[in-house]
Amino acid sequence: MAKQITTQFKIQAPGGQATPAPPIGPALGQHGVNPGQFIQQFNDRSKHLNGQIVGCVITVYADRSFDFELKSPPAPVLIKAAAGIEKGSGVPNKDKVGTITKAQVREIAEKKIEDLNAVSLESADRIIEGTARSMGVTVTE
Repeated sequence: MAKQITTQFKIQAPGGQATPAPPIGPALGQHGVNPGQFIQQFNDRSKHLNGQIVGCVITVYADRSFDFELKSPPAPVLIKAAAGIEKGSGVPNKDKVGTITKAQVREIAEKKIEDLNAVSLESADRIIEGTARSMGVTVTE
């Protein structure tokens, strides 16, 4: 028989470098997850991402056991890395803070395709381009 799910929640943490300090530890504790046990498993499974922010969906069961699924890094994090910028623009329609190429957009879309609401790679490209525009990053040929 399947385990009864108590709750399901999402967190974002640096891959391979998570600690039980706030905000991760308290978020886990309030849902009945042992922070030390989760952090150890999370860091083992995400060490290849080396400090890059990673999304994670945690499912907690009635017997206080848990499973988690790693997601790809958020699109803005990947766009900032590709453009070499620290943060997005406060006024993206006026102030442009960087540029990325269509090839970089395609690379990001290929990483994110599983987590995006996109049927094809072309539609995933358009989603990533829209995110870049909303950050004040120009997409060039």
